Amino acid sequence: MIPVILSGGSGTRLWPLSREAYPKQFLPLAGSDTMLQATWKRVAPLASAAPILVANEDHRFMVAEQLRESGCTPAAILLEPVGRNTAPAIAVAALQAGANGEDPLLLVLPSDHVITDAAAFRAAVSEAAAAAEAGKLVTFGIVPTGPETGYGYIKGAAGDGVRAVERFVEKPDAATAEAYVASGEYFWNSGMFLFKASRYLEELGRHQPQILAACRAAFEGARRDQDFVRLDKEAFAACPSDSIDYAVMEKTADAAVLPISVGWNDVGSWSALWEVAQQDGNGNAHHGDVVALDCRNTLAWGDGRLVAMIGLEDVVVVDTDDSVLVAHKDHVQDVKTVVAQLKAAGRSEPTLHRKVYRPWGAYDSIDMGPRHQVKRITVKPGAALSLQMHHHRAEHWIVVSGTAEVTRGDEVLLLSENQSTYIPLGVTHRLRNPGKVPLELIEVQSGSYLGEDDIVRFEDVYGRG
Repeated sequence: MIPVILSGGSGTRLWPLSREAYPKQFLPLAGSDTMLQATWKRVAPLASAAPILVANEDHRFMVAEQLRESGCTPAAILLEPVGRNTAPAIAVAALQAGANGEDPLLLVLPSDHVITDAAAFRAAVSEAAAAAEAGKLVTFGIVPTGPETGYGYIKGAAGDGVRAVERFVEKPDAATAEAYVASGEYFWNSGMFLFKASRYLEELGRHQPQILAACRAAFEGARRDQDFVRLDKEAFAACPSDSIDYAVMEKTADAAVLPISVGWNDVGSWSALWEVAQQDGNGNAHHGDVVALDCRNTLAWGDGRLVAMIGLEDVVVVDTDDSVLVAHKDHVQDVKTVVAQLKAAGRSEPTLHRKVYRPWGAYDSIDMGPRHQVKRITVKPGAALSLQMHHHRAEHWIVVSGTAEVTRGDEVLLLSENQSTYIPLGVTHRLRNPGKVPLELIEVQSGSYLGEDDIVRFEDVYGRG
């Protein structure tokens, strides 16, 4: 059994904490582990092989680093040059899993769900394995705890354990959802699956042959470097975008469902996060430095600064370095509308945090003016930025802690704590951390243009242009 972990989502409904460049699967929203790390650890005892990850190309180093921190070396990290939904993502994972001639069971998991009873989930996967080995495409249906209108539903045949799927239904209205729950025949669609790699590819080829053909072309034309399998961009971009539900599960005669009660939540909104978070006696769930007076059923997420709340009920407050969200819990689904408006206005907040993560570390833009910018830069031990040059800005670097190896034109300097250097406009330069501890430094940029696209790269170990 090989876990296939899908990590391509952007998590816009949890903005401003989750953003396109650093979405919710990389955040520790429900414990000390990130959601990606928790997904792997939940199923690691079941796995007979390392997991296969399918991820956005822009997130590749975050995926690799977070798994490394969990003690996991993945079998492959498949990089999507463009998003094409779950049917193609699972197809390329199945092709990877069968590349050596084997035909394993694939346990397909989104990377951003919460399951509070991991042992019960592992038991359910073991129970479903026999049906999957026999050729069924098994999905896990969540026994509903209420008439939820935000989920799709699956109607299962009568019986116990794994049973045939009678139909999939879209997100219902409230009255329909109440009828579904009252019947006992309907379950929430969790987006988790178990099947043999060959059976999925067979059914995809039968019902959506153009998707399978495009995925084969993208996989066969992939470039492999370091830990990554870079799918062929042209072939994958030509693939139709479709979910596994529409492309396969609603059409196949072999769809099966196993109802489970495992404390599942897709954390698809701030109100959903409130439901799974630890609450006080008044129903308040608070993270960070929060002071609340006379508040009930609130969610407050402080990301550094003090958040003070007075006399609030059923309200969500999320404070980040550059944005604050205040919303009633009944309206948090509209966060995605706010994000869409910000994107349409060309703003950076939907995509980037103030602190931006890079393969070599991170930078935090702590001050900015018309002709200057100040960044706090962290470089991982042994990591290096690209050899680069800027046309429009000069830079001053001051080492706060650690050791910096600075290439400046033909010179190579070694700087330690409290030492500094100056990079004139147009001079080729590189920053490297030769030490065993993180390098922290302050960068002061000055010039007529300070955008991140004013970088001419000459050498880059991370494959960036």
